[in-house]
Amino acid sequence: MTAWLGATGLQDAPRTQQDVCARPEPGSAIEEPAELRSRDGVLETDLSIHDQKLPDGTSRYCYLAPDGKPSPTLRLKPGDQLVIHFKNDLVDLDTATPAIDRPLAGAPICTTRKQADLCESGAMTPISTNLHFHGLTVPPVCHQDDVLKTSIQPDDAPFEYRLRIPDDAPPGLYWYHPHLHGFSKTQVLGGASGAIIIEGIERADPQLAGLPERVLVIRDQDLVNPDAPPSKSEPVMTKSQLDNDGDVANSGTGFGKPSKDLSVNFVPVPYPNYPPARLTMKPGERQLWRVLNASAITYLNLALLVGRSPQQIGIVGLDGVPLQFQGSPSPSVQWVNHIGLPPGSRAEFIVEGPLAGSSALLVTRAVDTGPAGENDPNRALVAITSSVNASEPQAALPAHAEPLPRPDRPWVGTVAPVRVRKLFFSEQPENPNDPNSPTKFFMTLDGETPKPFDPQSDIPDITVRQGDVEDWIIENRSMELHDFHIHQLHFQLLDWSGVAVNEPFLRDTVNVPYYNTRMLKYPSVRLRMDFRDPNIVGTFVYHCHVLEHEDGGMMGRIRVVPRDTASSTKPLNQQKGEL
Repeated sequence: MTAWLGATGLQDAPRTQQDVCARPEPGSAIEEPAELRSRDGVLETDLSIHDQKLPDGTSRYCYLAPDGKPSPTLRLKPGDQLVIHFKNDLVDLDTATPAIDRPLAGAPICTTRKQADLCESGAMTPISTNLHFHGLTVPPVCHQDDVLKTSIQPDDAPFEYRLRIPDDAPPGLYWYHPHLHGFSKTQVLGGASGAIIIEGIERADPQLAGLPERVLVIRDQDLVNPDAPPSKSEPVMTKSQLDNDGDVANSGTGFGKPSKDLSVNFVPVPYPNYPPARLTMKPGERQLWRVLNASAITYLNLALLVGRSPQQIGIVGLDGVPLQFQGSPSPSVQWVNHIGLPPGSRAEFIVEGPLAGSSALLVTRAVDTGPAGENDPNRALVAITSSVNASEPQAALPAHAEPLPRPDRPWVGTVAPVRVRKLFFSEQPENPNDPNSPTKFFMTLDGETPKPFDPQSDIPDITVRQGDVEDWIIENRSMELHDFHIHQLHFQLLDWSGVAVNEPFLRDTVNVPYYNTRMLKYPSVRLRMDFRDPNIVGTFVYHCHVLEHEDGGMMGRIRVVPRDTASSTKPLNQQKGEL
């Protein structure tokens, strides 16, 4: 029997344009997203995407389940099948440009459908969309996780996504969002995102068994009060400056107007006073929090404060992968007093409720995004109060956990790479004589000339053989922070600007520190890239997950060929970008 939610459910609860993407008021109590769970090995559901324009001119986007609830959390087990009948119900909001603020320089956009086949459409317009299953190791092909050519229009019939969660999928937090080149920022910033949970994290760490779990999706959005003066509690600041992207520039102080507001499970926490969303826990209760940074551009640095004192939180998983997984030598829990989450990243951690009579505050500390970056200041997110009458979260981990089977391949950190490649982020004003002109964004193999991603091309920038392990050095030659992400696989961070780091666990997103003119060399990260999974054969992308940068051209195309296929027309050691 399948968990079928009705092919006609999308029309069961008609909504007006005014309330289609309704949101809670600031200061509201947090409600967890509705859950859709697999049953007998299948999760099959309808899902639709909608948009609306607000009186202030900003746009909202939302995914709706058949019952009208927004952005449902999809819960599946390894080996389950996910089937989504996806309907594009976007309307033209007079968004004539491929970003909310202004055209993105150097980003070729295809505004007409190349073919009737949705798998080959390639159309990129304000009312086109698709789905990306961020972090899942599933094939990058149409009807599964292709984002290069699949483009769905409002006049198309529901499009079927059908994919199987691998038997050895890491148990943890993933997410779904649009990935239409040129318009990703617009739709994600508007709220189009939702969580995916692959069950079984307690099997990787039995001490988690039985814990209540809570899903928190942190999104960014355009400022609710863009013209408001700063809060009187903040130090006096100079007038906010705008960066080349049209956002509030990094003040370098930890204060000032943010580039974007944040929300927690859609409860806005707006500038300038940041009234926090509300949450209640039983005194001293341990819970597993699954936190997703679904922001389009905002970096997070989360801390849990009691008074002014940061509390210890126990990290058990990053980017959907338990710290101790696939032979990783990491401890199963790492206790820290803060956790950085770049856009697209996820963290799963143990928290303890405040003691009776006390309260706590989830905050994001300031993130220094560089002289050319956006302003991500200190701000409150969630006020946590203790009460013996607090209701339990809607889900809890199983009380008994059978350990995961032993891995069938060595830990990637112990595998010697077959080659080393170097890539770099860079930026350039559209008009070099005007430093305030729109910015072009590039991600380039070392030795090649920077150029923006071309969605019309089918030529891969990198070709890799399935089964290989490589090291990639990612340099940042710009003066703002960038956030490297690759589809279909995870990697291990080995060093930070040439200094070895002790991170024996996996990620799918990582910050690359910004360059300043006092440095003698460009900052970089070195990553151990794992191409051993056969599910990743195909063509997919790597990019900066600050989505206005990706939309603006900071993306590359990679092709993974079968193990028994020559991976290049020339010897691998002569491919561009190798050291």
